[in-house]
Amino acid sequence: MRRLLMILALALIVSSCGGDTTTSEATPDAGDDLGTEATVETTEPPVTEPPSTTVAELVARDGVETPEASTLEDLLALGRPIVTGHAGGDQAYPHSSMFAFTEAALAGVDVLEMDVQLTGDKVLVVQHDDTVDATTETSGRVRDLTLAELQALDNGYWWNDDWQNRERDESSYVWRGVRTGKIAPPAGYQADDFKVETFRAVAEAFPNHVLDVEIKVPRGDDGEIDLDFAIEGARVLAEEIAALGRTDSVIVVSFNGTVLNAFRELAPDVATSPAEDELVAWYLGVAGVHPNDRVAQVPPTFEVIDVLSAEVVARVKEAGLAMWIWPNDADAQENADFYAEVIAAGADGIIAGRPAVAVERYRADGLIPAG
Repeated sequence: MRRLLMILALALIVSSCGGDTTTSEATPDAGDDLGTEATVETTEPPVTEPPSTTVAELVARDGVETPEASTLEDLLALGRPIVTGHAGGDQAYPHSSMFAFTEAALAGVDVLEMDVQLTGDKVLVVQHDDTVDATTETSGRVRDLTLAELQALDNGYWWNDDWQNRERDESSYVWRGVRTGKIAPPAGYQADDFKVETFRAVAEAFPNHVLDVEIKVPRGDDGEIDLDFAIEGARVLAEEIAALGRTDSVIVVSFNGTVLNAFRELAPDVATSPAEDELVAWYLGVAGVHPNDRVAQVPPTFEVIDVLSAEVVARVKEAGLAMWIWPNDADAQENADFYAEVIAAGADGIIAGRPAVAVERYRADGLIPAG
């Protein structure tokens, strides 16, 4: 029985973006690469500067409407399904780009989800992997590159509608070259919308949206997770949240409880989601949830365990937590029917790779207000 409880507890993985969204298992303390093997070697970033951009004739972000709730507490009080754009909607647009976040906001999402970590010059950027290999034209660790070097890269280089497939015809990579000026940006956008973004830039671009932020835990030179580096990232995040006045409109999560607790000490007024080890301890009855915890961000399944079972959903709710589900099998789960099933099972929200699809389905079902 104890073994079954442990397996079930492990199903409650905390992160809202648990690694490669094409797989069914997350690796809590690893780099959670999007689809490429992490590499220590760094390919020198291109020396050609991306084109300078001016304000577009039509700025797409001008069309973003103020969401129904702009603080986490107001959001949780709505009493209806919450739609979060995972990395802005990584199944539909280039991962973590301003383009993706803007499209998600235009579609009507409630929350924008993102991962953050430090650059080599200690700037907090929105980046999922330890390396830039999965999304850009080069390779190398984020922690080894300066912000200027990162932002010269094409963050839409590998995106295509068959996630992470690198063997398709050149024409399949529809956003490749927007960043570098080889092709024109879509209407309302500019080349800068396809670069690696800073946390501050995204937070300032969407001042009325709740932000769901995961602190990544990169690996060091020895291949082991670097807690000190991640905690430094937590410190910078805490400072930027305070400076931006976003204390009540951000929820923070990390796979690693040590990193998350460091953040809680630095930002005691910011809401959090439990770390993996904390969820295990809670489920086994050896610890309660942290007072700052407001939402359990979990996958729908783990091995043979159904996390969306009535028993697990009830326990999460009894603990005073909302439940937001992040799909961990893109082929089977990133679709309108699955998004509806999540809510029917009792979850309170979806962290969707195709957020526009989720919004459209929930509106059609009468679950959320029409836009």
